[in-house]
Amino acid sequence: MTTDVVRVSVPRASGGHDLRAIKVVLHREMLRFANDRTRIVSSLVQPVLWLFVMGTGLGTLVRGSIPGVDFRTFMYPGMISMTVIMTAMFSAGSIVWDREFGFLREMLVAPVSRGAIVIGKCLGGAVVACLQGVIILALAGLVGVPYSPMLILTLLGEMFLAAFTITAFGVTLAARMRNMQSFFGVMQMAIMPMMFLSGAMFPLANLPSWLHVLTTVNPLTYAVDPMRRAVFGHLDVPPRVDAMLNPGVSWFGHRLAVPLELGLVAAIGAVLLGVAVLQFRRTD
Repeated sequence: MTTDVVRVSVPRASGGHDLRAIKVVLHREMLRFANDRTRIVSSLVQPVLWLFVMGTGLGTLVRGSIPGVDFRTFMYPGMISMTVIMTAMFSAGSIVWDREFGFLREMLVAPVSRGAIVIGKCLGGAVVACLQGVIILALAGLVGVPYSPMLILTLLGEMFLAAFTITAFGVTLAARMRNMQSFFGVMQMAIMPMMFLSGAMFPLANLPSWLHVLTTVNPLTYAVDPMRRAVFGHLDVPPRVDAMLNPGVSWFGHRLAVPLELGLVAAIGAVLLGVAVLQFRRTD
């Protein structure tokens, strides 16, 4: 009696499969975001409270020292950054959720490179974070920021770059974690100090030397500052007030140009993406 053996072959990974995997992961992130209204609302609560409650309260203290400028206008770019960063980190954290429910294993055994999964995840997190940031952009007129098409396009581009970098950072953290509690604990420990030291809530001028050093080595500083410079570039602000609220980031007394700042953010994002891919190659 003879037994026929059926040969089973697994298709090899190819560039076309990888591109399709990126598209599928990106599409899944979009669907997850669209179907989770609670997440959309909860991600907006903290930035809106900071902008309209804290910004109004602090504005009463500094009103005399910054004539002609609403302090909420100063905080506005920082709140865009906060919205984008928090949303990007939540998107990255869904990897831990996928691991707990077994979906991540199904993606890892697919005939695609793990790098494609990471890229799709980072692109999905960046797009979702930008969509969330658009809601904050819609509030610009309430804090004295003009609805300039060029300003909006500039902010969207800077938001996407920052969101991609933060999602890559979050994916790097999430790749080795087994439960959501651990991830969110580490996320809060990492993100909150970075947000406070980025200049999102206070000007970078005339800081003590130790605080100036901390803001300079903080990667988020180079994402927040270009947004603020874009906003102030479309405002009619007295030179003295502009120098106080929009001093930029300086190295050894020289103010960095916006392209250099964005280049630093992009370089950090590329490094983090590479680290995330390596982490995923070790994930089982």
